[in-house]
Amino acid sequence: MENKTILIVEDSQDDKDLILRAFKKSNVQAKVVVLQDGAEALDYMYCAGAYQDKAQFDVPDLILLDLKLPKIDGKEVLEAIRKNSVFKLIPVIVLSSSGERNDLNDCYALGANSYIKKPIDFKRFLDIIEVTIHYWFYINEQPRF
Repeated sequence: MENKTILIVEDSQDDKDLILRAFKKSNVQAKVVVLQDGAEALDYMYCAGAYQDKAQFDVPDLILLDLKLPKIDGKEVLEAIRKNSVFKLIPVIVLSSSGERNDLNDCYALGANSYIKKPIDFKRFLDIIEVTIHYWFYINEQPRF
């Protein structure tokens, strides 16, 4: 998993801490970038605002995206990512507490690769993160540019 970058877009500090703990426990060896709202995520992806120096910020190999974000919600972020030819093939996994059918269907319609409902139990969450990272970085064949 050398030189891989994971972008986490999550506004809940508890959920961010949980994801990072799961990565640590799972021995994830990727660079991890954590952002807290949709506007910041789009700035990062499109090298705007605080992220203008393209050489300093890597295009992520995997994006973990919450739906209920401040400023710009996760669906809008997903839509903006999928409209860009450079980003449209990056795997985007929606991690959401929402189990609403509309959210699930909307995310897939917008191009999400996976939709995972956040469990409350840490052990279950750890298992999900381990399987997710293992699949997307070791099993799945990703496009090569």
